[in-house]
Amino acid sequence: MTGWFEFIAAFAVFFASHMIPIRPGVKGPIVARIGARGFTILYSLLSVLVLIWLIVAAGRAPTVLLWDWAPWQVHVPLSLMLPAVLLVTMSIGRPNPLSFGGLNNERFDPDRPGIVGWVRHPLLMAFAIWAGAHLVPNGNLAHVILFGLFLGFALLGMRLIDRRKRRLMPDWERLTKTARRIEITPGGLLRFALGCGIYGLLLWLHTPVIGVSPLP
Repeated sequence: MTGWFEFIAAFAVFFASHMIPIRPGVKGPIVARIGARGFTILYSLLSVLVLIWLIVAAGRAPTVLLWDWAPWQVHVPLSLMLPAVLLVTMSIGRPNPLSFGGLNNERFDPDRPGIVGWVRHPLLMAFAIWAGAHLVPNGNLAHVILFGLFLGFALLGMRLIDRRKRRLMPDWERLTKTARRIEITPGGLLRFALGCGIYGLLLWLHTPVIGVSPLP
């Protein structure tokens, strides 16, 4: 059981780092000091660092194999992670009153919603794609727990946010009927290029940080 201690501890810290900072009594003073954008950056950095630790801890947990690895499984995360990263770069910091992670939500235009017109919860969808894609080539029990819980968390989160937003926002129905169209803008192209660059960076860092090559 001692071999599972770091994995359990990392999971506890992960959930604590996501629940405690967003409590009004904690978030309010931080936002007052560094601003909403500063809070988002700090919260995102903390989330990434704890997530990396959690993934590393899963790799150190005792090996309990549930299914064998096969070469074709490598192509699942390799192909799905690019759209996942693009969902993040195309949506992070943009207005989105229908989900979390948006900034300047009062500026949201349902006639020009950007990625929100296609995916109401782009950050959670990216999280779900990441977890589901990595679940396939990782049949070890610790990784199945890790990615399986994250996948369920993301899918359930979308439903819970929709339910809460529908109850709290009188214009929820109108805002969800956004225009689904592709609009090419300089800012959008920059975000697309940034997403491709981050995808390449993740491929490069995967081996030294995670310890496993993402390439066939």
